[in-house]
Amino acid sequence: MRVSDIMTRNPICCTPEVRLQEVARIMCGHDIGELPVVDGQDTLKPLGVITDRDIVCRSLGQGRNPFDLTARDCMTRSVVSVTPTTSLEDCVRVLEERRIRRVVVVDEKGRCCGIVSLADIARKCAPDVTSEVVREVSQPVAA
Repeated sequence: MRVSDIMTRNPICCTPEVRLQEVARIMCGHDIGELPVVDGQDTLKPLGVITDRDIVCRSLGQGRNPFDLTARDCMTRSVVSVTPTTSLEDCVRVLEERRIRRVVVVDEKGRCCGIVSLADIARKCAPDVTSEVVREVSQPVAA
């Protein structure tokens, strides 16, 4: 099985200058917890990701007013990615090693073309694969 078999295609993305309130509104409206942050809607080159947790921890958690912030202010700047041809086994290994719950999928031109989440794995993979990856990504990170 390949990433292309389970990924959510054409995920909603935002650019760094999108206001944080709009990012949250998009997440709520589409019932998602992460948006790839791209350099432009035409090029879709990932610059980072922003999660609901990023919004809370990097704004409210630091005493900053979220209404004054943009995606750039709160996004995670390192992008972990796989390709549509990456094997499911390798994709799961990336999630486990990085202890992340979602990974961006980029095409041969480096454009964001999908995302793989734990929910995608749970819906489309064997229960043993799902339980293993959830167990591994949920391990506490050494401080």
